[in-house]
Parts: sequence; structure tokens; C-alpha cells
Amino acid sequence: MAYKYSKGWFVKQLKDAEIRYHPIERRKLELYKTHILRRLYEDLQKEKP
Repeated sequence: MAYKYSKGWFVKQLKDAEIRYHPIERRKLELYKTHILRRLYEDLQKEKP
């Protein structure tokens, strides 16, 4: 179990939303730093109604 808002937590949240690769660079999420994953997560939250 990952701590809330840690790198592992962001990876889990994105994978639960069916996002497994970076949308532009097409590399696995695990290769990115936390601030990049946080930005992807925030974009995902903005898309939800």
C-alpha cells in the first residue's frame, strides 16, 4: 500500500483509470518522477464531470 500522494499512489490511480503509458512519450508511468505523474492525475480529474 502506497502513501497518499506518493509516486506509487499516483501510478496506481492512473492505472485504475486505464492509463498505463505517458500520453505523449509512450513510456511506462513508473519511469517518470512524481511531479509529472501528479500533473497527469490532475488532468484526469479535470476531465471527470
